[in-house]
Amino acid sequence: MIPFNKPYLSGKEIDYIKFAIDSGKISGDGSFTKRSQDFFTSKYGFQKCLLTTSCTDALEMAALLIDIKPGDEVIIPSFTFVSTANAFVLRGAKIIFADCLKELPNIDVDKIEELITPKTKAIIPVQYSGIACEMDKIIHIAQKYNLFIIEDAAHAIDSYYKDKALGSFGNFSTFSFHETKNIISGEGGMLVINDKRFTNRSEIIREKGTNRSSFYRGEVDKYNWVDIGSSFLPSEIIAAFLFAQLEEINDIQKKRLDIWQYYYELLKPIELKGLISLPFIPDYTTNNAHMFYLLCKDEHTRNSLLSYLKSKEIMAVFHYLPLHLSPFYNKKHDGRILNNSERFSNTIIRLPFFYELKDTEISYIAESIYRFFGLTF
Repeated sequence: MIPFNKPYLSGKEIDYIKFAIDSGKISGDGSFTKRSQDFFTSKYGFQKCLLTTSCTDALEMAALLIDIKPGDEVIIPSFTFVSTANAFVLRGAKIIFADCLKELPNIDVDKIEELITPKTKAIIPVQYSGIACEMDKIIHIAQKYNLFIIEDAAHAIDSYYKDKALGSFGNFSTFSFHETKNIISGEGGMLVINDKRFTNRSEIIREKGTNRSSFYRGEVDKYNWVDIGSSFLPSEIIAAFLFAQLEEINDIQKKRLDIWQYYYELLKPIELKGLISLPFIPDYTTNNAHMFYLLCKDEHTRNSLLSYLKSKEIMAVFHYLPLHLSPFYNKKHDGRILNNSERFSNTIIRLPFFYELKDTEISYIAESIYRFFGLTF
C-alpha cells in the first residue's frame, strides 16, 4: 500500500531530543523552543512566536486573547477542519459560515461583508493547502468594521501572498506541525502575535494564566496567577524535533515542490479532457506544496475513484465535510446553502503526498487514475 502520508525524519531529530534530555531541561521554553521561535521571526518577519502543543491550542489562545464571549460572532469558511470553529465555540461564539470560491477552497472574500453584523468580532481566513486568501481585501474589510483577523495558516508554512509570508497578515496567526504537514513535530503548533497589544498577555495565557515568563526574565519579583489561561506550552522534546526539521526546510520544500509539479504534469492531460480539475494557483500567491488534490465531476465518480485506487494499493482520501452541515452545527446554521463548500467536499481527492514518495510511485498513481478513466498512460 502506498500510504497517504509518511512522516519524514531529516536526520537530527533523535540527536536533538537526546541533547535536550541530557541537558536536564525537557519541560517547555528551553533552548530548542527559543531557537524554533527565533527561526520564524527571523525568516518570515513575524513579530512574536510562541510554540504550542497544537494549532488547535493556538486558535484557542487567540480566542482567549480577543476576549471572545457568548453572543460574539466569528466568520469562518465552512470548508475547514473543525478546530477553526471549535476554538471560538468553546468561548460561546456564534459561528457564521462563509462559502468558498468556485475555483479554490478558500473563503469567498466578496461574500464576507454581507455576513457582518454589530456582533461580529473576527474573521478567520483559512489558507487552504498553503494557497493564500485575498488578504488585501480581508484587511480592508477588517479595518472598515474594526474586526480582528486570525489567520488559520495550519497548511501554510513557507507560503507567500504578494511576497509577504502567510502568517504575517493577521493580528494573530496559527500554524500546525502535525505529522501530515510540511514541517512536523508529531503533534505541535504555533501562535504568531503580530499585534503588539497582545504580546505580554499571550505569554500569560500560554502559561496557565501566570506571569511565569516575566518572572524568569526578572521583570517581576513574584510568580503569580494574574489572568485566565491554560497549559498550551509544548515540551522541549517536541521543540527539539521541530528544530531539526526547520534546519532542513529548504530541502524539504524543494522536494515537496518537485513532487507536486510531477503530479501536475502527469495529470494535466486528464484535466484537458475535462474529466478532472487540478489545483488552481492564483497569481497573487505562491504554492508551498502542502498537498496535491484533484476534483472529480461528481460525488459518485469521486467515491468510485477512491475505491479503485484503494484496490490498487493506493491510499487516497477526501476531506472536509462542510461544518455547516455537521451534526453538531447544522441546527445552529442560518440555513444558507453554501454550494461551493459542498461541491468541494463531494468531489475532492487528496493523493498520497510525503517527502519520500518516489517518482515511480507517483507514476503508478497517475497511471491508475488514467486506467480508471479508460485512458492510456
